[in-house]
Amino acid sequence: MLMLGEQKKLQGPLLLQPKKFFDDRGFFAETYQEERWKNAGVIPTFIQDNHSLSRQQGTVRGLHLQHPPFEQAKLVRVLRGKILDVVVDVRSDSDTFGEWESFELDAEGMLQLYVPAGFLHGFMTLEENTEVLYKVSKPYSKAHEGGVKWDDPILGILWPNLKPQLSDKDLVLPSWEEFKGSL
Repeated sequence: MLMLGEQKKLQGPLLLQPKKFFDDRGFFAETYQEERWKNAGVIPTFIQDNHSLSRQQGTVRGLHLQHPPFEQAKLVRVLRGKILDVVVDVRSDSDTFGEWESFELDAEGMLQLYVPAGFLHGFMTLEENTEVLYKVSKPYSKAHEGGVKWDDPILGILWPNLKPQLSDKDLVLPSWEEFKGSL
């Protein structure tokens, strides 16, 4: 069984709560079942699972997306640790274009975040040794990757007050204004 989380401000992203069944051994949860997730609003077929380990608290991965025809929907969950997950609406015809929303996901709560195509996505780890697993709907294409600096002042995303750990690639992502010009 799948339970939906509360309605959020941006149309498209969904918080999903798989139901846990407990016994003396621990628990069992169905973390993805195509028909149930489709009924909840998760439409794409996922073709690949990605798994990341971030050793340091404050690790930032993002804000990333894939441009058409390789735009990706994602289904994100935390296997160990905790993250602040952030999405930014980049659908030019959307009433919430350029707006962001954040979600706290952790291994214990097992909330999953569905991120449809048309959103920048990124996260910051709130604990050391955090592992994130996410399904994607299309393969990665280096020629179609895009992104925005995680701390762009125009977006004004409220990140935790942690020392950010960034990849060289994420350090040189364009500003929101530069990114908008590429759409």
